[in-house]
Amino acid sequence: MMGLSFHTFVYGFNSQNSHRIIVKAIASSSRYSLSTTTTTTGIAAKACRTFTSPCFFFPNSHGIEHYHKKSQSLHSLSRTTWGGHISTALFATAAGSGTTNEKARILFLGTPDVAATSLERLVSESQKESCPYEIVGVVTQPPKRRQRRGKEVPSPVGMIAQECNLPVLCPEKAKDDGFLTELEQMYKPDLCITAAYGQYLPKRFLKIPKFGTLNIHPSLLPRWRGASPVQRSLEAGDNPVGVTVLFTVSKMDAGPIVRQQELEIDENDNATKLLPLLFDMGTEMLVEVLPDVIAGKVTMETASPQEEESVVNADMIDSSEGELFVWRDSARMCHNKIRGFSMWPGTFLHVKIGGQENDNDDDDETELVKMKVLESRVCKQESGSETLTDEIVLGPNKGDGLRVVCGDGSVLELMTVQPVTRKAMDAKSFVNGLRGRTLRWVKL
Repeated sequence: MMGLSFHTFVYGFNSQNSHRIIVKAIASSSRYSLSTTTTTTGIAAKACRTFTSPCFFFPNSHGIEHYHKKSQSLHSLSRTTWGGHISTALFATAAGSGTTNEKARILFLGTPDVAATSLERLVSESQKESCPYEIVGVVTQPPKRRQRRGKEVPSPVGMIAQECNLPVLCPEKAKDDGFLTELEQMYKPDLCITAAYGQYLPKRFLKIPKFGTLNIHPSLLPRWRGASPVQRSLEAGDNPVGVTVLFTVSKMDAGPIVRQQELEIDENDNATKLLPLLFDMGTEMLVEVLPDVIAGKVTMETASPQEEESVVNADMIDSSEGELFVWRDSARMCHNKIRGFSMWPGTFLHVKIGGQENDNDDDDETELVKMKVLESRVCKQESGSETLTDEIVLGPNKGDGLRVVCGDGSVLELMTVQPVTRKAMDAKSFVNGLRGRTLRWVKL
């Protein structure tokens, strides 16, 4: 690599839970620069671009070895014995080299699938030669058992980070002293990005990155601050919905707004569809604005403050909220709840199969069932046009759902349902299984 300066830094780190080597290699010339970081607990490799061909860095107990793919040969860049908190640095500089232009160091925090997609997009963007930043680490919730006796499984963000050979931190709490110390002393991020991370970030964390912390929030702030913005906006019947990129401050979702985008939706769109769509939109906005944030053109001071008088809170959802009160609420209210709670906790009705109106529920000929409602729609008719009844019937036309007359006389159609312990099915299939028996909603 003629005309290049090549600097390799080796950090040995030993904690109670793991042994790590963090390898940072920086190459620079008058025309190009490269900066890459990887963390490993054994022999592992991170592919990266060099100025001649792809290469790999192999940390081991003796130091670092460099594998040059083109010549298929293994070269030692530096060797050092390490352990505990020992660190060494080797500087090998070729004649005529220029100054090193380091990229901004970004730490990503997220947990679910929607955040994993955001991480993939950011990693892909960071690999472009002209990109002014690199992803140096990922913070996510600790691995969990998906089954009672199964193995602990990393979060979706954790799995993507592993695939991208990014170092992963999984603190039990973001306020843990050891975690914050590691960020301050080892990772030293210039900017942090959060996307559905799921933990409160303390003031000490927010002071670490010099460019601040940016957050993707799937609502049109200041409306729907809090844990369940998409669910609450759909439950309320909002249209349009939207997504906001904002700076993070100590108060939840109260930071100044960097960018915001609205989205007109269909009356039957639900949270399962909208949540990933809004995060994709937010990630693209984030990618567009990051160069200006890193250049200092967009800051906490230049971003737009939120109007506190317009704040609406998106309170965390409780599983008990999933019950549909069809005898009290309108069809539109029930439909919006079904849309909003489609991911979790879902919605349900208690129904009685068989018997007649006001029959005793203990009758041998009746069956009381908890029925989940997965999809619905509102009948196109005026409110109050139907007489209130507890009987649920299949609509007369092909493709109709189970029709429920709600409290104001409006009609809700249940398109896809799932009796407890059975598979989900369309309305017609459910009625076929009744074998002529009646179906009524029940207050418990």
